[in-house]
Amino acid sequence: MKIIGLTGGIGSGKSTASQFLAELGATIIDADKIGHETFKPETEAWREVVAAFGQQIVAANGTIDRKKLGTIVFSNPEARARLNQIMHPRIYEVVRAQLAEYQRQGVSVVVLEAPLLVEAGWTSLVDEVWVTTAAEDTVLKRLRERTGLSEAESRARIRAQLPAGKRIREADVVIDTDCNLDELKAKIGELWRGLQG
Repeated sequence: MKIIGLTGGIGSGKSTASQFLAELGATIIDADKIGHETFKPETEAWREVVAAFGQQIVAANGTIDRKKLGTIVFSNPEARARLNQIMHPRIYEVVRAQLAEYQRQGVSVVVLEAPLLVEAGWTSLVDEVWVTTAAEDTVLKRLRERTGLSEAESRARIRAQLPAGKRIREADVVIDTDCNLDELKAKIGELWRGLQG
């Protein structure tokens, strides 16, 4: 089983690259999705996060309001570190269990899509690290269209992340997503053929 760690900054095209890989036949593990599930109301992680950040992050339906939580953690490095301390070990365990299960099932290619793959120290879980990158102007435009965040909020999120250069230093493959979707699809197709070889 080949395990690809797919990472990149916010708005760098990770999810689009992941989607193209899924279409080609890769099995995807989405660390963000696992994180959201770990957050479900009244779970241990939910209780710890609410205890750490207060009732103001709880929405009317009992879920954690990720936008409110995001505002707190993206403006405060200590808060972000605290959230990561709560979440990373839990997500890691789920990912490890899923990888073991896919291995047992005989899956040939698994893509672990994880924004914090490098920061969380999870590169040991994967065989190759693929990093998506895009120019900051492109990222800002994508974030404006996708999230409706203001430019200041978007820049705060970009600044809160590991600089792209540090991610690239860990990369086996760098995917420049500053192109149209057809070009990106072609790049991903070529990388996929390389994996099959």
